[in-house]
Amino acid sequence: MTPHQSHAKDTHHSPPNRTLPRRSGGSTAHEPSVDIMGIAFSSVFGRISSLFSRQSEVRILMLGLDSAGKTTILYRIQIGEVVSTIPTIGFNVETVQYKNIKFQVWDLGGQTSIRPYWRCYYANTQAVIYVVDSNDRDRLPIAKAELLAMLSEDELKDARLLVFANKQDQPNALTPAEVSEGLGLDTLKNRQWSIFKACAIKGEGLEEGLDWLVTALQNDTS
Repeated sequence: MTPHQSHAKDTHHSPPNRTLPRRSGGSTAHEPSVDIMGIAFSSVFGRISSLFSRQSEVRILMLGLDSAGKTTILYRIQIGEVVSTIPTIGFNVETVQYKNIKFQVWDLGGQTSIRPYWRCYYANTQAVIYVVDSNDRDRLPIAKAELLAMLSEDELKDARLLVFANKQDQPNALTPAEVSEGLGLDTLKNRQWSIFKACAIKGEGLEEGLDWLVTALQNDTS
C-alpha cells in the first residue's frame, strides 16, 4: 500500500538535563524538564489504552540500527521529554499503566552484536516502530536488510509497522519517500505500514505517527 507521509509540527526545545535513574537492562540517560509535548503524548497513549480494554497488555517493539534515535523517541513518547542518552546495551522498557492495561514499549539496542537477539522479543508483539537515521545514507541498505529479515519472522506476521524517518533536522537527511524506497517498503505484502518524517529532539512527527498507529491497531481489533 502507499505509505502515508505527514508534516511534523514544531515544538519547543527542552531546558538543560538532569539525571535519569538506570533502568533494568538499559542504559543511563539524562532528563530535562517536561515541555508541552508530554500532554499531547499522554493523550495519545490514553487513546491507545482505551482501544485495548479487553487486553491485559499491548506490546510494541522499537527497533533500528544503533544511533538511529530509538531511546530518544522512547522517552519523548513515555514522558514527553528530551533526554541525552548513551548507546543502549540490552534494552529499555517503559510501561504506561491505564486501569488494568499495560502498554509496553521495548527499545532494543541496535549494535551489530545485539541484533541477532531481537528475535527473542518478537512473541506477542502487536506493532513494530522502526527508527531510521535519515542522515545515515551509507547504512540504509543494512537497515533494509535487518527490517526485511525481521518482518519475515512468523511471530511478527500480523504486527503493524510504523517507520520513523528520524533526524530530519539534518541538512543532508533523506526524505521519507527516499527512506521508504531504500527500505523497500513498497514491496511489503499483506502488512499495514506507514512512514513519517521525524525529529525526535524537537518532537516533530512523533504524535502524527502514533495517531496512525492508534488507528491501525483499532482496525486490527474491530
